[in-house]
Amino acid sequence: MKTLLTASGETIRYETLIIATGAKALKLEEFGVKGSEAENVCYLRDLADADRLVNVMQSCTGGNAVVIGGGYIAMECAASLVTNKINVTMVFPEAHCMPRLFTPKIASYYEDYYQSKGVKFIRGTILSSFEFDSNGKVTAVNLRDGSQIPVDMVVVGIGIRPNTSLFEGQLTMEKGGIKVNGKLQTSNDSVYAVGDVAVFPVDLCGRIRRLEHVDSARKTAKHVAAVIMEPDKTGEFEYLPLFYSKAFSFSWRFYGDNAGEVVHFGDYLGTKFGAYWINNGHLVGSFLEGGTEDEFEAIANAAQLKPAVDDLAEVGRQGLNFAMTGNKKIKPQTPLIEAGTSSLVVETLIYPWHATAGVVVAASVAAFAYWYGRRRRRW
Repeated sequence: MKTLLTASGETIRYETLIIATGAKALKLEEFGVKGSEAENVCYLRDLADADRLVNVMQSCTGGNAVVIGGGYIAMECAASLVTNKINVTMVFPEAHCMPRLFTPKIASYYEDYYQSKGVKFIRGTILSSFEFDSNGKVTAVNLRDGSQIPVDMVVVGIGIRPNTSLFEGQLTMEKGGIKVNGKLQTSNDSVYAVGDVAVFPVDLCGRIRRLEHVDSARKTAKHVAAVIMEPDKTGEFEYLPLFYSKAFSFSWRFYGDNAGEVVHFGDYLGTKFGAYWINNGHLVGSFLEGGTEDEFEAIANAAQLKPAVDDLAEVGRQGLNFAMTGNKKIKPQTPLIEAGTSSLVVETLIYPWHATAGVVVAASVAAFAYWYGRRRRRW
């Protein structure tokens, strides 16, 4: 029998332990900028953050907001803020938004639309400091390039850090997380890890990865439950990496691995377009904006099957049909999106709490586990 020791001295016995401590939002202080505790500086990681963001946003209608970052949280929050009649400026150091996934061509499409809605982009620089009033409220953002932006509120979305410190020195760590095998077991075979903290083998990519997305969190958790409850019937975790988002009237999904050469297809002046990633002569990743469920299923199949590609130009010419006409069909992993509640941002007025309800609920278990974990001494 194994045991955990809490900070209060309580001993908890267990046979099997699942680590689902999630991750915490990176704070500005980690980069030398003070001001995260100001009443009008917001993060978005859990329910309390969402409530706080709603309250600040409701008090700033018609005002100015700066969004620090260019990833998921930043893009989705910017869309929600501008929809709610707040002037938005996004600031990030990269050349375009969503740099870990989007190509410049894909990013340009979304940035152009955001700009048509009034969002301003300041690329290639970072936040250096805040200006405060006598009450400690942020009144302006100072950037490293020397510019200053007056603000009524700030939203920070600059990434996360997995909550793994409790287990350092006790479990094998790699790539910023807890290394697990195909059954999501850690270096201690009675301990499993899921979600943002787990670094697991992804056969499709030929390497181990730590994936920061709710789909991965849900499916690793489901697999571990099956491994524990029905070990003889449960094999190794087979996962097709999936990322998706909805903002304004957009809806995109990406399946697979964004490695190798990129072939864009579709109408980048319209509403349906996409891209394939070709690596070592095989299609390994697929992106599609504005697809139907059948079309999303087709690009998922394509990424899963990794068909051989001899002629990139021909694949580009065929576009979506290359995936749609695939002979072999398998059931792809699809996001768990409830009908009627899937949009993170829509064209009608909606506050971020409603806009991010699904993400907040999905994160609540990990958030609680992290809070509880902080009370423990290392065991």
